[in-house]
Amino acid sequence: MTPVPEPRWLTESEQDAWYAWRRTFPLVNAGIARDLSQDSGLSEADYDVLSVLGSTDGHRMRISALAELMQWSRSRLSHQLTRMEQRGIVRREEVATDGRGAEVVLTETGVATITDAAPLHVESVRRHLIDLLTPAQLRTLAEVGEVLGARHGARRKA
Repeated sequence: MTPVPEPRWLTESEQDAWYAWRRTFPLVNAGIARDLSQDSGLSEADYDVLSVLGSTDGHRMRISALAELMQWSRSRLSHQLTRMEQRGIVRREEVATDGRGAEVVLTETGVATITDAAPLHVESVRRHLIDLLTPAQLRTLAEVGEVLGARHGARRKA
């Protein structure tokens, strides 16, 4: 039988960092999500899809590329897109150039929705996170996010 290695217990400063992450991330995220829902009637998932599509040329993207970028399963994205289609903010189209894939496209209503939601959302992000930190703390947070994101395969853009 292979001996079980001794656990690498967290140091006091590592515990401080871990508990700070565990306590604050859900609180900050919940506050922003609550504001988004109250201000715009959007879920975080709605906003994530709309903001990615809103930043692309033609407000469209292959569904497979969107799922990869967002790190969602194709099934999860498909269900989300169905809900958004029912509200008229996105539509699915075949890819005109090859006919093999499908794209998701923002509708005019979708463009208006993200255009109206974005200013309120950014104010919420400022209120719950950005304006509470110093410029040095924001740089550190961005650096930490880059390291963790790279380790877990997250990308900011397609």
